[in-house]
Amino acid sequence: MSIILAILIFSLIVIIHELGHFLLAKKNGILVTEFSVGMGPRLLSTVRGGTRYSLKLLPLGGSCLMVGEDEESDEENAFNNKSVWARISVVFAGPFFNFVLAFILAIFIIGSIGYDAPVVWKITEGYPAQEAGMQAGDEIVRLNDTDIHVYREVTLFVQLNQKNGGQPVEVEYVRDGEHHVVSLTPKQDENGYYYLGFTGSGIRTKGNALTTLKYSAYEVKYWISTTIKSLGMLFQGEVTADDVAGPVGIVDMIGDTYEASRPDGAFYVWLNMLNISILLSANLGVMNLLPLPALDGGRLVFLFLEVLRGKAIDPEKEGMVHMIGLMALMALMVLIMFNDVRNVFF
Repeated sequence: MSIILAILIFSLIVIIHELGHFLLAKKNGILVTEFSVGMGPRLLSTVRGGTRYSLKLLPLGGSCLMVGEDEESDEENAFNNKSVWARISVVFAGPFFNFVLAFILAIFIIGSIGYDAPVVWKITEGYPAQEAGMQAGDEIVRLNDTDIHVYREVTLFVQLNQKNGGQPVEVEYVRDGEHHVVSLTPKQDENGYYYLGFTGSGIRTKGNALTTLKYSAYEVKYWISTTIKSLGMLFQGEVTADDVAGPVGIVDMIGDTYEASRPDGAFYVWLNMLNISILLSANLGVMNLLPLPALDGGRLVFLFLEVLRGKAIDPEKEGMVHMIGLMALMALMVLIMFNDVRNVFF
């Protein structure tokens, strides 16, 4: 079951990504030779408006193939012959649609079970929050320079700032409509962890339609910022290879989540699969925007250089850079998959 769920989730995320490229290509008059759901040999296909729409054998993602995307073409409706801003919109649309998908899925979750408001539920005795006069019911709105909208952002802030030890944290909170700012110096517990001394209840709050939309956006923002901060920790060497999961690790995570949710009923299985889909969709959007060759972000770098220079980079040189980047990414994926197998089965 975990493999089936993983295939469905991966396929949905990749298809929506490719749909973004497809729709913006069509809007800009670029000829899309094929838009396919799945990979491998075609099972079904039809041609309309010069585009072949295909359903393929392997239910793993999809593709959007455009004339002039990876090669020079003299055709007027080729990708390479459109304005630079048209090409930028087409490339950016893939990651953007992943964020849109995450937002739509978040609406289902927030609409069903509500959001985790950043409200203090309990003050721990002997810790800085109590000494500064904070109380249960205070709403946290800012920690240092980080705006807070959901309580998980508080938890993430505390986790990521363990490395800073006892460095003071400026906490802004609202009580009875008035803003207060206090400086709290985290206190170390018996296990060596630093805490400010307040906790949330974990209870979710349901609101009206506008509140649901607002907190659905905050949900996507949370996962985007979490992905970016995790990447920062990876580049700084603060996480190890064992903390990075690839396809095998994600399938294992989906399976564990499914088994843990199943006793609570289909509704909670559905919600947890939606939550994983939001995480992965936001993650894919961020990863694809990284300025690395072969990724959408790498293509955007060349396009913005074209804007600054007033002329395009030599296509052969750009193609060579993307080819090297693709080879490096493939090697990285092999290493990640090897690490996944080791962590899951050994």
